[in-house]
Amino acid sequence: MNVNKELIRKIASLSKLRFDDEELKVIKQDFEKVLTFVEKVGELDTSNIEPLYFVNENFVELREDVPEITISKKEALKNAPKTDGDYFRVPKFINTNNYEESNA
Repeated sequence: MNVNKELIRKIASLSKLRFDDEELKVIKQDFEKVLTFVEKVGELDTSNIEPLYFVNENFVELREDVPEITISKKEALKNAPKTDGDYFRVPKFINTNNYEESNA
């Protein structure tokens, strides 16, 4: 994979981050190191390796997933700053503009 400043800037934009040119150089180097490591791990033969489902040997007993009402709607909404009776009311916070354009 070709790592260049454009790719780093695109990933930074998607992550809502901004970097100056000096920071971009450092991040580019770090990104290349990570990709090199991932490529090296990809070279390993894992065909005889069992998938790891739990990190430790202790098995966690999972409860059965049964839907149930644990809190009433009235209780859930009682501390809400604003409601419409059935739902929480929140201010609009979605910005559809491109991050770079809106923060230039």
